[in-house]
Amino acid sequence: MENPHTLALTLVLALCLGADAVNPGFVVRLTQKGMDYARQEGMTVLQQQLSKIHMPDFSGSTHVKHLGKVKYSFYRMRVRSFQLPNSQISFVPGTGLKLTISGAFIQVDGTWRVSYHHISTHGGFDLKVEGLSISVGLKLGSDGSGRPTIAPSDCSNHIGDVHVHISGKFGWLADVFRHSIEKDLRNAIEKQICPLVSDSITSKLEPLLQTLPVTAKIDKVAAIDYSLTGPPPVTADFVDVQLKGEFFIFANRTTPPFSPPALSLPVDHNLMVYFGVSDYLFNTAGYTYQSAGKLTFTVTDDMIPKDFSIRLNTSSFGTLVPQISKMYPNMLMKLVISSVSAPYLTIKPENLTISPVMDLKAYAILPNSSLASLFDLKLTTTAAVKIGVTSGRIVGTLDLSRV
Repeated sequence: MENPHTLALTLVLALCLGADAVNPGFVVRLTQKGMDYARQEGMTVLQQQLSKIHMPDFSGSTHVKHLGKVKYSFYRMRVRSFQLPNSQISFVPGTGLKLTISGAFIQVDGTWRVSYHHISTHGGFDLKVEGLSISVGLKLGSDGSGRPTIAPSDCSNHIGDVHVHISGKFGWLADVFRHSIEKDLRNAIEKQICPLVSDSITSKLEPLLQTLPVTAKIDKVAAIDYSLTGPPPVTADFVDVQLKGEFFIFANRTTPPFSPPALSLPVDHNLMVYFGVSDYLFNTAGYTYQSAGKLTFTVTDDMIPKDFSIRLNTSSFGTLVPQISKMYPNMLMKLVISSVSAPYLTIKPENLTISPVMDLKAYAILPNSSLASLFDLKLTTTAAVKIGVTSGRIVGTLDLSRV
């Protein structure tokens, strides 16, 4: 089973993919169930990362009865615990996502200092922030290179309670105006949360997305382009991940002589993820390998199973064409099968149809290993595959016809 964190990251990253006027070759639909799974795994990672954030120093002053103005500062603050018990992620039609966190708890410790006239004292403190709620809007898109983009569209937060426990030799002095400190700390933290969230998205997540590859090398000949075709279409129930899904020659990319057809998925959204594949993906693969001259295959007798009764020699073929065995008796043969044109696949709801045009050349292998041409056939075959599901298993039937 895949690492759940890897799957969650995959799902989250996939949210940043989409389509505009260009039809995709491959589509992934993420539903609310899929997002809920990603949220559960993502919150674990987020909680770990938030525990590492740096809390800036905080200072201020207050007026204390009978004492006057007293200055205070809190520094060397360190997050000891960051709990995110409740979270929710939802789709925002036409925009992206809304992440809501409620009931969050933060525990921080550090050092305090109080100054009154020429008197200064310090000690330690424990800070507990309870009932923290955060709501962040995320706008999903793509740039000109087909890489995903993400930006904060809105942010709000609220803190339920702040409690400070002050210790030290003269901790009682700071404790005199503890309630004033708690109020100021609460306001200060509320002002810092959304800028911190926005900065984390723009300075950490967005640059990471810009390093993502949008093509992958398949072999020495071909590569595939899975860049985004535009901002993701988002509805109240799902977001469609729309990828280009185009094969091309790695060393010399050219534009295929055909365009991707429209690709639609069923409106059903009961599962976590749905996949849609256009025939464009397969046809660009066929076009690529055909253009590179790689759709040529050689068949010799040693490639045929030993227990197979028909052998690739002139004796076996002589039963069909007697002249072959008379002209080249008891000789091995070689078949060279090549594609005359790029195979073209058509995907319909009821079946898959492919009609390859092939050239079949047969040779006799002479004693000196040279080849003698026997015959040359041009074959056009239409193969239709019907696919279904029976008892949870994918089954299919194949229908062949020759022209």
